[in-house]
Amino acid sequence: MVTSPEIDLPADSNLGSTNSLCEPEIALFPSVRSGSAEDIGTYDPASDLDNYVDKSELSEQEKNGKAQEMQEAEEMEIVWEYLTFETEIPHPATIHPTQTDQPLPPEPPNLVKFTNPFDWSHKRKDFTIWVSCIITALTAFTAGAYTPGIGQMTAEWGISNVAALVGVTTFTSGFAVAPMVLAPFSEINGRRPVFIASGIIFVICQLCTGLTRSYAGMLVVRFFVGVGGSTFSTMVGGVVSDIYHTEDRNTPMALFSGAALFGTGLGPLVCGFIAQNLSWRWIFYVQTISCGTMVALIIVIFKETRGSVLLSRKAKALNQWYEAREQAGYFGLNMPHPGKVGATIPQRIRWKVKSDEERASLGKMIAVSLYRPFHLLLTEPVVFWFSLWVAFSWAVLYLTLAAIPLVFQNNHGFSLQQANAVFAAMCIGSILATVLSIHQEKFARKHGKLVSSPEGRLYFACIESACMPIGLFMFGWTSSSSIHWIVPTIAIALATIGIFAIYLSTFNYLADTYHRYASSALAAQSFCRNILGGIFPLITTQMYNELGYGAASSLLGGIGTLLTVVPWILVFYGPKIRARSKFASEIMSDSS
Repeated sequence: MVTSPEIDLPADSNLGSTNSLCEPEIALFPSVRSGSAEDIGTYDPASDLDNYVDKSELSEQEKNGKAQEMQEAEEMEIVWEYLTFETEIPHPATIHPTQTDQPLPPEPPNLVKFTNPFDWSHKRKDFTIWVSCIITALTAFTAGAYTPGIGQMTAEWGISNVAALVGVTTFTSGFAVAPMVLAPFSEINGRRPVFIASGIIFVICQLCTGLTRSYAGMLVVRFFVGVGGSTFSTMVGGVVSDIYHTEDRNTPMALFSGAALFGTGLGPLVCGFIAQNLSWRWIFYVQTISCGTMVALIIVIFKETRGSVLLSRKAKALNQWYEAREQAGYFGLNMPHPGKVGATIPQRIRWKVKSDEERASLGKMIAVSLYRPFHLLLTEPVVFWFSLWVAFSWAVLYLTLAAIPLVFQNNHGFSLQQANAVFAAMCIGSILATVLSIHQEKFARKHGKLVSSPEGRLYFACIESACMPIGLFMFGWTSSSSIHWIVPTIAIALATIGIFAIYLSTFNYLADTYHRYASSALAAQSFCRNILGGIFPLITTQMYNELGYGAASSLLGGIGTLLTVVPWILVFYGPKIRARSKFASEIMSDSS
């Protein structure tokens, strides 16, 4: 359940960071410094001032000289300079009162909270990723948790199974569309405010889902549950790109992808027991409690990760400090002298951030966010075929929400909670796939087999993606009552491993190929994925009843087999295809 733009890649050039330089190396005045909290420790302004100048009283001549310098600095125009994470913050031109009644200078701001996210400590990065993965799993949980209550909903409202399953479709529709509109807000205001706002909507709508008394009300509320929950998953990919460089993203992206699949299986697994022993309404009450707790934790512990937003806040904090100093009569900072090496001159400055100036208006950003994904989908063959491949795999994932209860209740006589317990296979498959992805990348890196080109992201997927059609064939032809139920259960785990490989490789390849257009490319595949995923559950029962379990699964397996050629084609012909692509070739020429 991840939608656009899952990896909202911040261009390093826009953030003033092209490598992992640590800000503690910058020579800064008092607490105007960056770096990790471990490096900074407890700040004592007085001690820094003691080290900066002699504590003895200034002589009358020195006071007069300083006063003259301040007078000259006060008459200077303010010069605006670009701020980056590597900018050396200049020292104030004076830190002592030049008049007897002049107040002490205001304390400098603490810039630790504006540290470049790429330079965060490993512990802080790990904590951020684990919190993000839990959020993703809870959002995915919501998608799968709906189906165990369908039987009770149909009885209460007098509707068909297919009509009840439309609640899945409206949920995925909200998931598909909302991020295209909400993504620009995260670029301007950061991840955290959007997380909090959408999280509140998500929790309120979850509660309304449990309280609704009509079928129409359920469909409307489910759409807004999808809207609120979409940003949790969509922006986790952005969080990964905010704090990890490209070469370090495989493990966190694997954890993120695994969390999405794990949550999808965990939803019906847990809620099958709730629906059978309580009622369908408690499915949503439990989610209200769990998601409400998580949103409260986000408000308390989650820190902003978007570098451009942090840099803008850093510039604002410094500018406010400079203004406060000037109001107290302390003008100027020691800037490098243009004509003398090593010399400085007092100058009034303010900071600005290049990405703020280059950013379009909010209306234009929303328009581009809505237009460009579909433009790429229709004009870029790579985006089209990857979108088709991952959309089909996601549709198969959602199809199991209806297929597993159908098969195991009809053919094996399982109860509601027993049938939904089979979704544990999906959870196990996602865990195995995550562990495999992490270790195979480490193995390839250790033996020097990791290729730096985007096609290097596809080598493992070429093999592992075949698990999806194999699992589908196996599930269809082993679902009869004469075969032990563990066999089709293993098939579900196998198909999940294949879906994971497709999902992760799509993320990585499109992000590596389209760079600054990655958000739009990923939005295109995500829209297709969620829309198709919402449609497939509606046709599952009819397809399996009309064609039979074996034939229906074979049809799906055949389509999946044909689509597995997508990564193979790109492995062999990817560079040529990218060279003919307008967007990809433009990026290649810019980077060369």
